[in-house]
Amino acid sequence: MAELTDAKRRILDRLKRADTLTAPEVATAFELTDTAVRQHLEALEQAGLVERTAALPQGRGRPPVRWRLTALAHDLFPDRHADLTVELIAAIRESVGEEGLDRIIASRARRQRATYQKALPDPARSSVKVRVRRLADLRSAEGYLAEAVADGPDMLLLEHHCPICDAASTCQGLCRTELELFQEALGDDVTVTRTQHVLSGDLRCAYRISPRPADADATEPASAELVQASA
Repeated sequence: MAELTDAKRRILDRLKRADTLTAPEVATAFELTDTAVRQHLEALEQAGLVERTAALPQGRGRPPVRWRLTALAHDLFPDRHADLTVELIAAIRESVGEEGLDRIIASRARRQRATYQKALPDPARSSVKVRVRRLADLRSAEGYLAEAVADGPDMLLLEHHCPICDAASTCQGLCRTELELFQEALGDDVTVTRTQHVLSGDLRCAYRISPRPADADATEPASAELVQASA
């Protein structure tokens, strides 16, 4: 396997975020020469970590070569000991039943909520942008390779890696509580909807965080929006 120098690791991280990139696009992002980037990509290709993918023709001439990660490269990202987690979930379900498992997941969500609310700025004294960016930092520290992106008045929380994907496939309550968790942690002045979901076949999980209108009915339960988002 090619030695994973800092430059090669940065290229792998970039491809994980962007799905496919050309060598010039990578070079521009990292302020490197096209030649240097191609050398890194070819070394990673020989190691089986990246591969070339066909690009749609754009006008005359040969379409540019686009690069993407291979399945082998995904093993370089955190997985939270997926096999053990899945086995533990199965054991818990067998011991305490589905309702017991739901209570355990709810307890975990309460602990996460307390941690996030302690780490995030006070909603009354901070902008939505600041809160979402801080949440992205927290999620990245947990292995989700998250980023916050402004989209008009909204913010997008993009998670390019799911370190608990196998566990979530076995116990989908984990995903349900995450959506509720983001809503509660970010505050009542926003609504959170999931727009992409790895378990639905998307390449990432994505959440749209929208400011609530100032005259919105404060008594409306957030769960109604969450149900609609997850439908």
